[in-house]
Amino acid sequence: MQVPFFNYPAIYAEDGDGYLDTIRGVLERGAFIMQKELADFEANLAAYLGCKHAIGVADGTAALIMALRASGIGSGDEVIVSSHTFIATAAAVHHVGAVPVIADCLPDSMIDPDSVRRMITPQTSAIMPTQLNGRTCDMTALSAIADEHDLLMVEDSCQALGARYDGTPAGLFGKVGSYSFYPAKTLGCFGDGGAVVTDDDEAAAFIRQLRDHGRGEGGKVTMFGHNGRLDNVQAAILDRKLARYDRAIGRRRAIASLYNERLKDVAELTLPPAPDADNVRFDIFQNYEIQAERRDDLRQFLAQNGVGTICQWGGWMLHQFDDLALRADAPYAEQMSKRYMMLPLHHLLTDDEINYVADKVIEFHR
Repeated sequence: MQVPFFNYPAIYAEDGDGYLDTIRGVLERGAFIMQKELADFEANLAAYLGCKHAIGVADGTAALIMALRASGIGSGDEVIVSSHTFIATAAAVHHVGAVPVIADCLPDSMIDPDSVRRMITPQTSAIMPTQLNGRTCDMTALSAIADEHDLLMVEDSCQALGARYDGTPAGLFGKVGSYSFYPAKTLGCFGDGGAVVTDDDEAAAFIRQLRDHGRGEGGKVTMFGHNGRLDNVQAAILDRKLARYDRAIGRRRAIASLYNERLKDVAELTLPPAPDADNVRFDIFQNYEIQAERRDDLRQFLAQNGVGTICQWGGWMLHQFDDLALRADAPYAEQMSKRYMMLPLHHLLTDDEINYVADKVIEFHR
């Protein structure tokens, strides 16, 4: 059996005729930028999340940058991020003139609140937790730290649209949150895309102006902005997918449950918490990230048996980019970098495919 890590053609084939009809409707009207499809998607996304404003932007990195700017983060500020996240998280902090500071992660891949506390200085202005792999961080502990030290919370929820912590959706714990719609995301378009969400009217107006070259009422430019708009074709695709998004999440959670049941007795593995591990988090399982004592040998064995795996971001943690000279506290992340990998997980996988992957993982360890 061949089980690629991610099956891009299958994502299109799932609803190929529907996608073509959607795209054709946009193209035939010549409605390419900031038209009805974008407005409809923004309204439906805001309703899905239960927030006042959802603003479509060009990509997840643009969303991070605009969220930071709308939160007032800039020159002279330090922002604490996890070592286990994509470089875009730290890069967004850098691009608004602030300094990213690197905290450690926990065995579930989330940022370590104790490490966050250790990294606070008088220059610290915000915590930017990454809601990684579709799971939320310990927002109770992080919110308590933020309150104690008068810090802002600016979430990187690019992998966690629909995840919840104690009933609150990822992305809505601070003033402004952000998402990515990269094709491999749980809600992915056929190119780049992102969104910024907020309940703050002033922040929403600022972001809408920022994404469109700083143009305000009547097209008058009142500040330097970006060309950071989500185009209509991608917005239309996303709106079509959003209508059945909960079914896709349900399937991802079922796959994660099957993996956990099959692999729970393999002593050499550290598995992510199961979907029913606690009653606080609702995990959407963007990824199924494990830790393996013989990671490289396991990946080679799986590849020889037709199973694709990856190490997120090439296997690098942020603190390991020596040329960036980032201040860091990441001893667990350092060790985890030698062990972590991801098994295939997307909503179109069959139980037979998941069982085949699990069979091969078990066979390797036997």
